[in-house]
Amino acid sequence: MSHPKIVSGRSNPKFAEAVAAALAVPLASVRIKNFADGEMWVKYDENIRGEDLFIIQSTNPPAENLLELLMLIDAARRASAKRITAVIPYFGYARQDRKDQPRVAITSKLIANLIAKAGADRVISMDLHAPQLQGFFDIPVDHLYASNTFVKYFKEEKLKNLILASPDVGGTKMARAYAKRFNTDLIVIDKRRPAPNVAEVMNIIGDPTGKNVIMVDDLIDTAGTFANAARALKAAGANKIYGACTHAVLSGDAIRRIEESPIECLFVADTIPLKHKSSKIRVKSVAKVFAEAIKRTHEDKSISSLFDT
Repeated sequence: MSHPKIVSGRSNPKFAEAVAAALAVPLASVRIKNFADGEMWVKYDENIRGEDLFIIQSTNPPAENLLELLMLIDAARRASAKRITAVIPYFGYARQDRKDQPRVAITSKLIANLIAKAGADRVISMDLHAPQLQGFFDIPVDHLYASNTFVKYFKEEKLKNLILASPDVGGTKMARAYAKRFNTDLIVIDKRRPAPNVAEVMNIIGDPTGKNVIMVDDLIDTAGTFANAARALKAAGANKIYGACTHAVLSGDAIRRIEESPIECLFVADTIPLKHKSSKIRVKSVAKVFAEAIKRTHEDKSISSLFDT
């Protein structure tokens, strides 16, 4: 059987290289450049007619990452690729998924429409901020999870007297899935957010006294929620606090907040390049998970065993 054709945008080329290496296939040659005024230009440097093409590109800011993905899809469609799969390790704009205020855009639906309209036949992504975003697409979406990767490394730490925690009510389902894997209880932090990107811890549902806590979330942006939750857990009597986050957005003073928090160690995936290093942050690759998903998609095999929540 022929190999899948894999191409990378510029949002996370090292991740794309790791996926290609796991599949033992070279990245397809593509040129992406910017004109003097900032406009982008893309060109495939090899024939992709009739190919099963996988375009690896996260859509984290700047917005050029999203536009670059759309242009790569459009160019592939016009070059007669047989099937185009947008591999989006981190699906940006996922937090704008509903009309929670008057006169706001539901941007995640808009992005889903743009990707399908550009010519993508399917999408592979990981730990969407809200799993229901799969329904925003009119094309198939394969939703992968980083839980297997993180659970493996936490089990290597051999932590005793363990409990899982969600830093907010919205992450309860993910934390409960981790708690099930460790056969332990769950804590939920109930918070009120007085302004965007500002989190205030209100109540801890559960008892962390004397426990080693693993706090999990799909993404960390400014780290305000995560750091405040860690402090609240520590003040409530928790022993050591660890963290796991799939998408390390880490904007603004996020690194400083994590370093100043009582978190012992934070595991993050490599869906987004880490902007700044920290002694508390350990990057764990999920490239092999995506490589296996691409392989099975190419061979038209089930990838349901990768949907481990």
